[in-house]
Amino acid sequence: MNATVENLANLLITNEDDIYLAARSMKAMAHPLRLKILCILGASSEVSVQEIVEQVGTSQSNISQHLSILRDKGILSARKDANKVYYRINDPKVVKLIGSLREAFCSIDS
Repeated sequence: MNATVENLANLLITNEDDIYLAARSMKAMAHPLRLKILCILGASSEVSVQEIVEQVGTSQSNISQHLSILRDKGILSARKDANKVYYRINDPKVVKLIGSLREAFCSIDS
């Protein structure tokens, strides 16, 4: 094993509960539309469902289904104000994870 791999080994998840939580969260985020929603939410403190619909470009019912999945997994939280619902990411580590995904998989121009 070379030094780089040995250094990276310290970054791995070893606790079973943490592995389960990470896998559950990543599974919820793995859908392209849900990842896009998270990118929109990561750029703001909170966003209304209608604003998400406008930015994503699909139906409100479709967006609501995906928001529900992310909320049920504890990734998002919601706040209702009159007839609008606003969503936000619960943990800044989710935004950090998305940033790591961008760094690993996206071109510099993205």
